Amino acid sequence: MTSRKKARITGLGSYLPQRVLSNYDLEKLVDTNDEWISSRTGMKERRIAAPQEFASDMGREAALKALQRSGTDVKDIQIIIVATTTPDYLMPTTANLIQAQIGAVNAAAMDLHAACTGFLYGLSVAKAYVESGMYKRVLLVASEKMSAFIDYTDRNTCILFGDGASAAVISDEGSGLAIDHVTLGSDGEGAQLITLLGGGTRHPCSKESLEQGLHFFRMSGKEVFKQAVRRMTAAAETCIAETNLSSDKISWLVPHQANERIIDAVGKNFDIPVSKIYKTVHKYGNTSAPSVAIALDELTQEHSIAEQEHLLLVAFGAGLTWGASILTKCHSS
Repeated sequence: MTSRKKARITGLGSYLPQRVLSNYDLEKLVDTNDEWISSRTGMKERRIAAPQEFASDMGREAALKALQRSGTDVKDIQIIIVATTTPDYLMPTTANLIQAQIGAVNAAAMDLHAACTGFLYGLSVAKAYVESGMYKRVLLVASEKMSAFIDYTDRNTCILFGDGASAAVISDEGSGLAIDHVTLGSDGEGAQLITLLGGGTRHPCSKESLEQGLHFFRMSGKEVFKQAVRRMTAAAETCIAETNLSSDKISWLVPHQANERIIDAVGKNFDIPVSKIYKTVHKYGNTSAPSVAIALDELTQEHSIAEQEHLLLVAFGAGLTWGASILTKCHSS
């Protein structure tokens, strides 16, 4: 009897649009300033997609990088999972668009919606597919054009978000980052804290929905801050316990890049030094679903991760949703 193979990330890729929106640019749009934004969020810049650049386009670019780095032929991908809250269309799915753009002719395709926790939710699905034996090679993409739904007269939200994409090839063989465990959670009682109400069947696009601003992203910042710290900390504690580790065995904390104060609060709860918390929030802001994987991609490009080193990923988003994952560097099996 053969032992079950563990799913692992064998290739990562990310994409950021060219246009930079700095805090000084935002000063010209809304009543704010660089010091106010920096002191409260840690953000200096964020990337904004071009007018004709959408979630599928950004996702394609991240996917091609991940495929190249993993050494995987696109025709060997068996399913594409796309985490997004800002799809090109309600239908067809963004996953189908990416499938066509990259030529993944043998892949099934589906979208997954879990807001800023989307990459971790997608990672759990990919892990289940691979370890059950249903699929051997999964392409997970997270892509968001948040700027399409931001009200640039609302200084509480417009300063926070940027656009971007990330991707991972997940397989049962090859060297990479073993997905040791994924912990997920949700609380629909907090659904009203982060919303984008227009465009669904309850508030389809109409003159009234446009006048009411229902197609813009809204957030109750102070309560979201408290929930994010509490939920990500709890998810990380569960994940660490489930893998029989302790926080001092974590080499890097790779958090969702929502806000530097949130990131630092979570790190403090685990006594993880700031030097071991990987941050991109200052240059990209909050890119929602791809955020944690963009950071993971850049971390692995900038730092050599030794065999058996452990990485802790954490995220929190609308829904409410949250999650954590332990990844461990492994060689080919």
